[in-house]
Amino acid sequence: MSSMWKRIWGARIRPLTISVVVVSLASTLVLVACGSEEPTVAPTPVPTEVPTATPEPTEVPTVAPLAVSFEDQPRFDKDVTDVDAWINSDPVTIAQLVNEGNVVLVDFWTYTCVNCLRTLPFLRDWQEKYADNGLVILGVHAPEFDFEKELDNVQMAVDDESIEWPVVLDNEMHTWRAFNNRYWPAKYLIGAGGEILYEHFGEGAYRETELEIRKALEGAGYDVSHIPVGEVENTPRDSTARTVTRELYGGYDRNYSVYGLYAAQDEYYVKPDVEREYEDRYAEHSNYPAQQWVVQGLWRNEKEAIVHARETDDLSDYLAFRFQGRSANVVIDPPEPDEFNVYVEIDGRPLMESEAGVDIEFDEEGRSFFHVTEGRMYKIVEVPEYTNQILKLSSDSENFAIFAFTFGIYEGGF
Repeated sequence: MSSMWKRIWGARIRPLTISVVVVSLASTLVLVACGSEEPTVAPTPVPTEVPTATPEPTEVPTVAPLAVSFEDQPRFDKDVTDVDAWINSDPVTIAQLVNEGNVVLVDFWTYTCVNCLRTLPFLRDWQEKYADNGLVILGVHAPEFDFEKELDNVQMAVDDESIEWPVVLDNEMHTWRAFNNRYWPAKYLIGAGGEILYEHFGEGAYRETELEIRKALEGAGYDVSHIPVGEVENTPRDSTARTVTRELYGGYDRNYSVYGLYAAQDEYYVKPDVEREYEDRYAEHSNYPAQQWVVQGLWRNEKEAIVHARETDDLSDYLAFRFQGRSANVVIDPPEPDEFNVYVEIDGRPLMESEAGVDIEFDEEGRSFFHVTEGRMYKIVEVPEYTNQILKLSSDSENFAIFAFTFGIYEGGF
């Protein structure tokens, strides 16, 4: 396994989309798209050595020494560009922040990206430790889906996740391109001299990143020796997990990409934006293919989502797939304002409480479901040990629009 793959483990890559329609390729190319039967889990990196002693923190922030001058620092050649809105801050440039003597940690993220959400506890920790000691975290919200461009949606996510640092909406990806970025999440550490001192793509390397932050702050003249260093390098993964379901996308924009073929049924690829009656031919023998999803009933393949195309009253239409991992999440955004329930089954039965993600509820009949109220990622499954089972989602609503599924193999977390 290459060192580059290890470095971007837990990152989403912005794909190259093919401009032609793929016709009936799901069966013939699935082995190319999904890879071999070799394990897909990257080995856990070796953590950085923990220092023998850590000083106790003090509540008094350290101010940049007056002897350090930032007036003649060069402008940073990559900056926020043609952005759409700001949250938690008035408009500001990286050059301004650097010229004021700050170290800037640029974090590219989007609010439905599970890999991004997993890094937020560490960003909140760094914000608390270093915001008064020369560090400015700048969140660049680069949307993966169109509904993530809406300011109200991003503001809600910022509030829900207790994000206190500045967040800029980079809806047209101008700042993304200025950095030549390709990943969610991605972090760029910019020193007081305006240079990129460190970068990291994906999850993990939390202690390494914090040590680089401290080094940059010390180089800018700040004393952070009184602040303790976090001890977590990487979130522990389930050692029994030999593979994990890849991220699955519903829309044809991703299915027709070089990373695609997420839909197992050939009919999906015949023509885009079409309502079609699908038959689940895998259900009888439960021989669902790995790394793909299957639908039953009337569905419409749209650019970003697979959409249930009729109102029903018996949950007869559904989406199913083979789930390999410890946790499963789904991104849903109703095309029209609506609230509805989505019922979740695993191997033909409701979830048990020990298997339920934080968004799961149970009705009087013991059925497991989650209530859709807005466009976001819903945490639906979190099993106590690694599993390989069939997951099925069903709803009677015609606003049941599935954008993506994400999965994890972390111990005790989504």
